[in-house]
Amino acid sequence: MDFVNHFKKNIFQIYAHNFEEKCLQIYKYQYSNCKIYYEFVNLTRKSNFVPKNIFEIPFLPIQFFKTHKVITGENKYVKIFESSGTTGIQTSKHYINNLEFYHTISKNIFEKFFFPLSECIIFPLLPSYSERNNSSLVSMVSYFMDQTNQKSKKYYLNQFSELYADIEIGIKAKKKIIVFGVTFALLDWADSHDKIDLPFYIIETGGMKGRKNEMVREEVHQILQNKFPNATICSEYGMTELLSQGYAKDGFSFEFPNWQKIVLREISDPIFLNDKTEKGGINIIDLANIDAVSFIETQDIAEKSINNSYKILGRIDNSDVRGCSLLYT
Repeated sequence: MDFVNHFKKNIFQIYAHNFEEKCLQIYKYQYSNCKIYYEFVNLTRKSNFVPKNIFEIPFLPIQFFKTHKVITGENKYVKIFESSGTTGIQTSKHYINNLEFYHTISKNIFEKFFFPLSECIIFPLLPSYSERNNSSLVSMVSYFMDQTNQKSKKYYLNQFSELYADIEIGIKAKKKIIVFGVTFALLDWADSHDKIDLPFYIIETGGMKGRKNEMVREEVHQILQNKFPNATICSEYGMTELLSQGYAKDGFSFEFPNWQKIVLREISDPIFLNDKTEKGGINIIDLANIDAVSFIETQDIAEKSINNSYKILGRIDNSDVRGCSLLYT
């Protein structure tokens, strides 16, 4: 536990020069202390396998969060985050050891890419999530609202006229206005109003959940930009199985905190990893996931963009459709 506590206290001190070293340390710890990961590595590699670099580290398929309790160490969890899923689909569960740690790193990431929360007012447009206290997204946004000291901390559901009026009030108070919204709710809002010329930020978090036909992200953002011409349209990349988030301030080019990294895998050869793959399946390292598994093979596809950013392209064919599904592009 001393190792874990020390790591959590120093996670903001991870940089490019020591990232790989920290990855190998976390791998050793999780291989030795996570039963599911230990068995997976032994089946796919060999007993006592020791990777020499991040490209040799085995990545646990994300489906294991649906079928197993993915826990490293004692992890006397205080919260279970659960994916929304759709009817009849088994959901993922993430057992959270320290809710304050999750909130602290989420705040750090948001403020790195945007503004201090003390300068913001957060408006959650999360209709299908507002009654789900096991949603990591709701937990994060609720914490953000607490940090802003804003008077109103409500979820707007379908109350679009009230949302518009409250945004106007926030702008007059000279605050940065941030609307966090799942995709279908943002589109419903756009459908319900004439053009709104107010300057604010929209952070689209993904998620159509069968409410509308799947649309490419460019199409969604164009609809939003046409209806909200003075808004800045951004995107968030997060999931139940991770603790950290990536953000695209331009809506498309996702960047990640220093302790998180995408490693692309070849679709035809998922074991093959190197730093030259330009487009492929997303394997993601999230060192904040120290109490679960930090090395996860997702069902999403991305391609490298400029400045170490990534464009998320969608899901690999025939993969499960997640409740917070990404848009195809």
